[in-house]
Amino acid sequence: MDWTEIKVSIPCEQVDEASAIAQMVVPYGIYIEDYSGLEEQVEQIAHIDLIDEELLQKDRSRAIIHIYIEPDQNPLEAVSFLENRLSIEGIPYQIGTDSVDQEEWATAWQKYYHPIQVGKRVVICPEWEECSIQPDEVKVTLNPGMAFGTGTHETTRLCMQFLEEYVTPSSTILDVGCGSGILSITGLLLGARHAVGVDIDELAVKVAGENAALNRITEEQAEFLCGDLTEQVSGQYDIICANIVADVIIKLCETVTQFMHKDSVLLCSGIIDQREDDVLLALSSAGLNVLEIKRENGWVAISCKL
Repeated sequence: MDWTEIKVSIPCEQVDEASAIAQMVVPYGIYIEDYSGLEEQVEQIAHIDLIDEELLQKDRSRAIIHIYIEPDQNPLEAVSFLENRLSIEGIPYQIGTDSVDQEEWATAWQKYYHPIQVGKRVVICPEWEECSIQPDEVKVTLNPGMAFGTGTHETTRLCMQFLEEYVTPSSTILDVGCGSGILSITGLLLGARHAVGVDIDELAVKVAGENAALNRITEEQAEFLCGDLTEQVSGQYDIICANIVADVIIKLCETVTQFMHKDSVLLCSGIIDQREDDVLLALSSAGLNVLEIKRENGWVAISCKL
């Protein structure tokens, strides 16, 4: 089997932020094409002023990040992760691959995505698969489409493990950056009373609603809104999930406590381990106390409360 190359085109001035997100996808490095400082770099490095005509024709306003996915890994999960994180950060992007067309997305998922168990009780079952579960298990049926959140990525799994611990029959859930709706849906199937999911991506909001319907969750039980972080949200919640990126969690800390009461729990995930201390500092500055930290393969999830 061949490797899959993912190419992410972004404005040159945002290459640092975008490359940091790309580094979250693969641990073994990325390759960046950036011709914005071509003349200066050639003069400094090669000490010449004659540049090949083909290089001079390169777009100086955009950089291309190349990411290579191993044959046994799921390139679709990587693409949905990148789209989700780049959208959250407000970085304009174009993504292409050498092997998966968007028109083939739904059927391409079926090659990589199979039933998986998360935590002690939750079984994630793709819509096209037959899944048998034990009496004490909960089945979450999912068709991710082009929205992030399948249960295979560490960030989602860690947050789902927290949900197993904290959901009660009276729980209300706020899912910030809901993606496919997997966390809201899991919380409801674990017994929560009501969930509100919000995402900046209209497609994710649509997919989340469709996935809720797949699990026979009514519109009275789950509401999915399109908006930036909590701008469309009101009220207080027992559990708030924020499976996003470190910088956005830090920004969320400025306002999140207004949606919490004294017994509320905030579940933060999507944090790469190098940013753990930054997030912990922001949580502390917001008056939040850490309850537990979970770690897996370089990813961190944190539960905390007032």
